[in-house]
Amino acid sequence: MDQFEELAQRHRRELHVHCYRMLASFDEAEDAVQETFLRAWRARESFGGSGQFRAWLYRIATNVCLDLLRSRKSPSRMTSFAEVPWLQPYPDALLDEVASTDEAPEEAAIRRETISLAFLAALQALPPRQRAALIARDILGWPASETADVLGTSVAAANSALQRARVTMQQHLPQRRSEWSAREPTAEEMNLVTAFIEAHERCDTAAAIAIAAKDLRVTMPPQPMCFDGVESIIPLMAEAGVMGTWRLIPVHANRMPAAASYLLRPGDTKYRAFKFDIMRIEDGRIAEITTFNADLFPAFGLEPVLRT
Repeated sequence: MDQFEELAQRHRRELHVHCYRMLASFDEAEDAVQETFLRAWRARESFGGSGQFRAWLYRIATNVCLDLLRSRKSPSRMTSFAEVPWLQPYPDALLDEVASTDEAPEEAAIRRETISLAFLAALQALPPRQRAALIARDILGWPASETADVLGTSVAAANSALQRARVTMQQHLPQRRSEWSAREPTAEEMNLVTAFIEAHERCDTAAAIAIAAKDLRVTMPPQPMCFDGVESIIPLMAEAGVMGTWRLIPVHANRMPAAASYLLRPGDTKYRAFKFDIMRIEDGRIAEITTFNADLFPAFGLEPVLRT
């Protein structure tokens, strides 16, 4: 048991990221990994010990995710993240645990851009088996035969699923690659994040508008609201000002710049964890803000409260 557990745990983080791509939910990915290890333990006698333990775990994890997705309906349309209420952020610090120092530059680029919120949301528009085929072939680099084996189908059927998935992804991803491909933020972009934090803490509407794109979009999964246009900042900032006093901390999620917000409500004595704002920056402006609740503060290594 100890030897099996030790070997399995070596792959926990990368399996979690794999399940996260399939499910777009950090919490559901955790459940999927636990189920993967349970199934692997029960089936340990069937593993031939051929040295392909990692691939064996990935096969089990993929099928666990497919089972979980049977009860979930894929979005019929994908106009914004509002159609993906189960979407959750993923801490960059945990993604760094998976990154390989000997990874080829093109492999690193693929892993970076396929963890962005836009790419994850587009994946959710795919039927589960097409999603699994695309992740296996285009992200993990599996051969067609191995993909077919995992899906329990023929190579021809697996290739057909992959081609359909690629077409659907092109339809749902923004035309400009820069709008969905996560990358290392520049110094100028990090300065923009600092400006966002300062404007938010002051509830300075004019300052917030000055750094936002005219076609700014704000979504708040799991809430269904979608706010379009820079004018949407006005009521949102006014509401924030009424709620209390804010303190924001820069963080990184899904290889994108973000800020973790703490709120000191009137009459309270502590700043309490409230939300994440993940930002997509385009052409020197904040083009999109995706706001998540504070459930995953512990995963980001953040305290639940800040002292005044």
